[in-house]
Amino acid sequence: MTTVRDVCRHVRSKNAGPYWVTFDLFFDGAESFALYQDSPALGPQAFERLFGADPALVRRYPVPDLNVVKISYARTAPQGGMVERDMHCGQQFVRLLDVKLD
Repeated sequence: MTTVRDVCRHVRSKNAGPYWVTFDLFFDGAESFALYQDSPALGPQAFERLFGADPALVRRYPVPDLNVVKISYARTAPQGGMVERDMHCGQQFVRLLDVKLD
């Protein structure tokens, strides 16, 4: 089974304003990008399962020239709430690393 960590040289997550979180998946080359950019394993249902995101508010933006896929979703609560554990969402990417793409 191929995982995100197997085909991406870098994965990061961050805030995209106070209401959205975004992930950047930097694939290790054009071949991996072409194979996995549209993988259902990185679809809205995966973000619902992993992050509690509303599947209707998950957006995917492929950037073929850079072999990057940007995936964003609306936060369930605005940034900075009382129980915020990762204010800048810099650690959220970890849950994606072991997602099976095949």
